[in-house]
Amino acid sequence: MASALLAGSALALSACVAGLAVGAAGMAARGVAGTPQNNEQAHPAAATDCSARASHYGKVSIIDVEQRSPSKIVVWGTADDGKQRRSFECSYGTKITGFKLRPIASPR
Repeated sequence: MASALLAGSALALSACVAGLAVGAAGMAARGVAGTPQNNEQAHPAAATDCSARASHYGKVSIIDVEQRSPSKIVVWGTADDGKQRRSFECSYGTKITGFKLRPIASPR
């Protein structure tokens, strides 16, 4: 009876140690990846860089600049070349990471 209790305790203890090891490995992996760098101070740079990118499509008007996450800024605006008006969405970290351009339907 005592040996069965000892074996059961050893098995439970080994499962607990294994769980701790997995938890520690996960924490170490997150530590290596680090926490996202907060780029809130980069709003002016994001607006400037995204405006420059959108200027290829015409005169740019910024509509909004939003901090989406600690490391992601999104800039919305329009670009108008006199023939066509387009909206854009520009994602920014420490540089432009995404740029979407969409036509705006003209009123009839």
